[in-house]
Amino acid sequence: MGFMELAQSVVYTEQASSVSSARTIFQWGGTISALFLLLLNRTGRRSHIQTTLLVLYLFTSFPTVLFKILRGQFGRWVAFLAVGANLFFPRTIPASRFILFVITPEWLANGLRDDIVGGFFCLIIGVLLVIAEIRLIITESEASRGSRNWECTFCHCFGYCFGIAFLLFFTILYLWKGI
Repeated sequence: MGFMELAQSVVYTEQASSVSSARTIFQWGGTISALFLLLLNRTGRRSHIQTTLLVLYLFTSFPTVLFKILRGQFGRWVAFLAVGANLFFPRTIPASRFILFVITPEWLANGLRDDIVGGFFCLIIGVLLVIAEIRLIITESEASRGSRNWECTFCHCFGYCFGIAFLLFFTILYLWKGI
């Protein structure tokens, strides 16, 4: 092996480790941000569109170790119990979003998670979340023109904007390092 081949392999290894570390940061940071936003969504307005978008984001950015656990035997049992609970308490326990993690075909799950396409998919979801939040704020402000009784408190709106900013930050960082 000559000097040029050795130098190229070192550069390639460095780029591969940079992409791998960016993917790990994206997975953990994006997951924490998405879970924070889901928590704010469940304690605030309970927007079904935002919840669905965040679950799709989590599906693409969930850390590999945890994703393999959910796709295994444990995930199947949790999905089975969620469907059973949904039969008796359909308004309290929406099982359909969790089942996405378990029953999605392997080629689609790996294609979205292991390729840069998943980063672009998450970026589109982040932009859609921003648009959905702006629409909800405008709708609530128009509905409460004369009164001060609309649900967007300062802390909730600030936390949601903060969470979306981190969600977009981790996604853009991953795309920037991955390309």
